[in-house]
Amino acid sequence: MEQRELGRTGRNVGVIGLGAWQLGADWGDVSEDDALATLTAAVDAGVTFIDTADVYGDGRSEQIVAKLIKERPGLTVATKMGRRVAQEPSAYTLDNFRKWNDRSRANLGVDTLDLVQLHCPPTPVYSTDAVFDALDTMVEEGRIAAYGVSVETCEEALTAIARPNVASVQIILNALRLKPLEQVLPAAQKAGVGIIARVPLASGLLSGKYDEHTTFGQDDHRNFNRHGESFDVGETFSGVEYGTGLQAVRRLQRFVPEGMTTAQFALRWIVDQPGVSVVIPGARNAVQARANAAAAEAAPLPAEALSGVMDVYDELIRPQVHHRW
Repeated sequence: MEQRELGRTGRNVGVIGLGAWQLGADWGDVSEDDALATLTAAVDAGVTFIDTADVYGDGRSEQIVAKLIKERPGLTVATKMGRRVAQEPSAYTLDNFRKWNDRSRANLGVDTLDLVQLHCPPTPVYSTDAVFDALDTMVEEGRIAAYGVSVETCEEALTAIARPNVASVQIILNALRLKPLEQVLPAAQKAGVGIIARVPLASGLLSGKYDEHTTFGQDDHRNFNRHGESFDVGETFSGVEYGTGLQAVRRLQRFVPEGMTTAQFALRWIVDQPGVSVVIPGARNAVQARANAAAAEAAPLPAEALSGVMDVYDELIRPQVHHRW
């Protein structure tokens, strides 16, 4: 698999990674055996970067990833912190960071975490010098090798990129969320900050497998967070109204090259964007993990497909989401 430098971490990672939210919670039940099989299949297919968080299944995702990295040394594992408390800027202190860090290090079974990201904190956190001083202290203490941020908005991303020691920015980027292409990716490239593209399939919409009759379980955020009831609505279907998203995906399918699935097309589109370090699709089973990784081996998309994505976005999606994130 093609390797790219992950910003200021100094590490190279495969351009397709794996997001481990599905293996923890909020996507319906995934057994531990299925989760380990998914992780193993991804690594066998060339994945070297895994993204998790301390709140995915209250640590379950981290604990399952720990079992993998014992058997597969050399992987890069990123986790996130900050969502275990009420979302008040005052909670982002060195004392809390150490507590959260201790828990994640125990869950993952390591002394030093490869990359720790603030997990979509309140907007004022990105402008608080003391927060980044605390993160620098964590690096000095050997608790973490590098730190980054996971953001909801492009403005938050740009604020973080201006910080001298931020190694990476994780942001929603997919064929239904194009705003990061305008300023965030160019700014990250210029600063040497890595871009981790999350929600690349728009919560599965861009798999092309859903229709008006698709249902989701009560424990699936695509059911309980349709309108942002539990967390930012942009995390669910990228904030796009479900019916509009279905219409957009059907329009996009005409541009999918022969021999490629709609999901692989969506992933390849992200890989083709200058400045992207790694894309982190989730997977619930080994088949999905292998199919996602295969997108890295596909040829770059033709100009017609790239312009087609832009046209569909401009016509159907831009009015709904562009001004919001």
